[in-house]
Amino acid sequence: MTINEKDGKITVALDGRIDTKNAPQTEKELFDAVEGRTGDIVIDAEKLQYISSAGLRMLKKLRSSLDRPLAVINVSRDIYDIFETTGFTELLDVKRAMREVSVEGCEVIGKGFYGTVYRIDEETIVKVYDSPDCLPMIQNEQRLAKLAFVKGVPTAISYDTVRVGDSYGSVFELLKARPFNDLLKSDPDNFDDIMRKYTDFLKTVHSAEMDPGILPMARDKFISYIDEIRGYITDEQYDRLKVLVSGLPDDLHLVHGDFHMKNVMAADNEPMLIDMDTLSVGQPIFDLQALYLTYVAVPEDDPDPVSSFHGIPNEWCARIWKNIIENYFDTTDEKRISEINDKIKLIASVRFLYVLLTTDMKNGELGEKRIKRTQEHIAELTGSVADLVL
Repeated sequence: MTINEKDGKITVALDGRIDTKNAPQTEKELFDAVEGRTGDIVIDAEKLQYISSAGLRMLKKLRSSLDRPLAVINVSRDIYDIFETTGFTELLDVKRAMREVSVEGCEVIGKGFYGTVYRIDEETIVKVYDSPDCLPMIQNEQRLAKLAFVKGVPTAISYDTVRVGDSYGSVFELLKARPFNDLLKSDPDNFDDIMRKYTDFLKTVHSAEMDPGILPMARDKFISYIDEIRGYITDEQYDRLKVLVSGLPDDLHLVHGDFHMKNVMAADNEPMLIDMDTLSVGQPIFDLQALYLTYVAVPEDDPDPVSSFHGIPNEWCARIWKNIIENYFDTTDEKRISEINDKIKLIASVRFLYVLLTTDMKNGELGEKRIKRTQEHIAELTGSVADLVL
């Protein structure tokens, strides 16, 4: 037994076997180690080879003596089966040891706000989070994906959490799945058909209605964005944006938040959604603004992100956006499309200015150019857009 204390947390590492012979002495040493401690207590079972019923009773006794949860981490699969069979996974916070995965040389198939999605092999992908303190985020995304799946949205469900270098990742099984982005690149002759299928799936996602209080309101996020950019817009623009966004009706329909074509997979020729950590509820405009950013606003002053990350010609972007709007709203009427574009562009400009001001994108000549151009869009559209309902 090795005992380590850091920041008030006691970690007890067990090594070898706990059986009838040594359980009494192990119990004495364990209780002596935690006596009088008020911080969290964690049992590290990485090197634990076997635990008998006597060892389980020892842990149960320790848990009963505490007024807080007892975590047992890095549990091997064999020992986890013992905990699960005996019901100890309900009594203790038991976490299996994570296998390690390397993404070196793996294809990048998607990138979201918090991580990058890699293809490990033909059947498996892993989303690797940027932060080493991401386990709560992984658990939250797994929870969100299950919520969406239950509501009828085809989405990949993680079946494992793995260690990837100094960070962690979620593993998904997606047999021979390809992003819609790659379908478009490999079959440009069917451009319009692929885009229609993609946009139909977007409407399917937006048809899913969530229960109240489960997901954040996209409208509230955008109100906070307006507050963040206040120093870069006039008081009149600030007040007008607040009125427009606050005036959107309550809506519990699903908003993905990052629906670009690398986050929509074709699995067995059917669409499936990945990267679920940005889910919210609200009006469709909140998803459409993100697509406007991807395919219109970002390449407006610098086409490189589109060509390098998405791997598509910059001239495709206008055609992609045109297909999305015409298919989603089932119209080719130029006046109607112009009205829709203005509303989406205004909301997208709010979001883009927020992103520019809160990330490294604000730096350099390109950053300054984008900030100025986005301010101009906001100035133009706050005076002409009557409401944001599409």
